[in-house]
Amino acid sequence: MSDAFWQEFSAGEPEPAGYRDRYPAPMPDGRRLVLPLRDYGAIAVTGFIANQAGFPVLRAITGWMAQAARRFGAEVVVGLPTLGHVVGGPVAEALGHPNWVAPGYSRKTWYEERLSVPTSSSTAPEARRMWLDPRLLPRLAGRRVLLVDDVISTGSSALAGLQLLRLAGVAPVGLCVAMAQGDRWQADWRSEVPVAAAFCTPLFRRGTAGWQPDAATLPRGVAGP
Repeated sequence: MSDAFWQEFSAGEPEPAGYRDRYPAPMPDGRRLVLPLRDYGAIAVTGFIANQAGFPVLRAITGWMAQAARRFGAEVVVGLPTLGHVVGGPVAEALGHPNWVAPGYSRKTWYEERLSVPTSSSTAPEARRMWLDPRLLPRLAGRRVLLVDDVISTGSSALAGLQLLRLAGVAPVGLCVAMAQGDRWQADWRSEVPVAAAFCTPLFRRGTAGWQPDAATLPRGVAGP
């Protein structure tokens, strides 16, 4: 994989007939971010790994996330593990919050089974448990909570995050992600909570000239900056 991925923005260029191994995703300010295409057989998807992104790219994306999420009026941010931790803190700070809440995959000795859920994702399919530190419950009680992650793809991680917060007695006001990847997650998401994203990408279908973006699979109803 070229280290040019997610390191810097580029100017918009004419759309080719098809794409091979990368896609210059359009950003809110008109620039492009080159992302790798992951071949899943019948489809391909764009990839974004937040903890490998260049600092200027990450700074811009978390700024757009905060702009998109501001409408929710959140009072505290919960960043999902693992890569939601990369964007959770900067988004919370951009929203003017003094701190944020970070569930994790490792259990500390004082954690309680009742504040944990099984979870998996499209890029980490093996089931594991997500844990919430019970000492952080006072930060969440009675407050407007925003769930934050790097990408929503199939929706499994975000749904697990919602379940974990319900166990803590919290109904989030929204979910904010860096990238909303295609529409596969929307069938199971239904009307869980509103979703905002810095940018969206479609699914890709095979064509004679390479991978073709399927505009019909762009996520619907996702708020942007």
